[in-house]
Amino acid sequence: MSSENGKGEQGQFASWFDANRARLLGELGELIRIPSVSALPAHRDDMARAAEWVAARLRAAGVPTVEVLPTSGHPVVLGEWPAADPDAPTALIYAHYDTQPADPFDEWETPPFEPSERDGRLYGRGASDDKGNLLIPVAVAEAFGQAQGGPPIGLTFLFEGEEEIGSPNLRPLLAAHRDRLRADVAISADSGMWSPEQPSLVLASKGLAGVQLDARGAAGDIHSGLHGGMAPNPLGALVTVLASMKDADGRITIDGFFDGVRPLTELERAEIAAIPFDAAGYGRSLGIAGPVGDPAFTPLERNWARPTFDLNGIWGGFQGAGSKTVIPAEAHAKITCRLVPDQDPGAVIAAIARHVALHTLPGVTIAVNPIAGSSRAYAIDPAHPALLAARDVMRAEYGRDPYMIRLGGTLPVAEFFKADLGLDTIFLAWEMPDENLHGPNEFFRLENFDRGFRVYSQLFNRLSSDD
Repeated sequence: MSSENGKGEQGQFASWFDANRARLLGELGELIRIPSVSALPAHRDDMARAAEWVAARLRAAGVPTVEVLPTSGHPVVLGEWPAADPDAPTALIYAHYDTQPADPFDEWETPPFEPSERDGRLYGRGASDDKGNLLIPVAVAEAFGQAQGGPPIGLTFLFEGEEEIGSPNLRPLLAAHRDRLRADVAISADSGMWSPEQPSLVLASKGLAGVQLDARGAAGDIHSGLHGGMAPNPLGALVTVLASMKDADGRITIDGFFDGVRPLTELERAEIAAIPFDAAGYGRSLGIAGPVGDPAFTPLERNWARPTFDLNGIWGGFQGAGSKTVIPAEAHAKITCRLVPDQDPGAVIAAIARHVALHTLPGVTIAVNPIAGSSRAYAIDPAHPALLAARDVMRAEYGRDPYMIRLGGTLPVAEFFKADLGLDTIFLAWEMPDENLHGPNEFFRLENFDRGFRVYSQLFNRLSSDD
């Protein structure tokens, strides 16, 4: 596509979007009104209704093959629009139509499932995460269909209804429909940007491994006066084990925990250092003195590119007001670890189990029980052609280079696509850190709905012209 034709085509798309914007936002409001809360059984019918709405919207956009696929949980919507040119690449577009619960309801300024537009923002549960972002590539596909009969690349839409509960049924579906999901790259419309003014693209996200430690002593709670100094205390034993897992500087001390961890290169450290981080501001935002952790690494290095170990909860013994002089029979703790590329979640859990066995005090047993949801870390080659194309489109749209960032959180779908379909994933969505995702008064900036339309349309054209 020549630059002249490209400019003319973008002008045509801008006119189409201007003419259809009010309709598209009205449709987004319709989807927000469906309380598609995947975690609550009371909303099972709403989940089915949302899936049918999404499928109907794909058909209205012109997608020739659309199915609602059942799973053991909530359905997946699959749409297929092959490119007219058999040599054109295909992109697998991923998003999710489910939302988090909306409570506490009394903290919403307007009802969570009744969209409300205020000051260029659309408020409602799921407006940003992920319904607004889901609708953008669908609208772009519709625009291409009306302008030239179809998109310049093949598009396969995969919209699930269980992302907010960990996608428990996605991998079996990927295996069952592997042939239909063949593509050259995946594009996730579930992600975020650094800020409204500063774009970003994701190079890596962390994996996850979790365990629950269950400590047992006597057969039941016992009198601390009758048995103190003689009977084992599982709560004390558990605390002793937990305290042995990190040193005073926050370094993880579990033997074998770092097996497979790639050392950061000087280039990687320089790239991370180029991203602004206000340590004092970070501390103020959390009401703490500032970031803590292994002093050999910067805060962003620790969060983005080094494995972490966090105690999420601990309980056991008497919890009520006042005093009860007992030695508890049991105690428990939950631990999660965020992992980096080449770490094996199973190997990390095994290292924790060995450490627990080595440090457990006499008279107590501590079982190490893995928590469901383990996932490997994900990373994309910074030179991946689709990532470079997205970077160039971002630069043209924003007038500045996107930050190339890593995430301290886990994005399991990227590893699913890599392991099960052999696809790398580009994250392209406009959820913002301040848009109250998962909280009351969630909103979506409508300027980013406009911007997302421009970016996706340009990216599809760019991918069609890249060798």
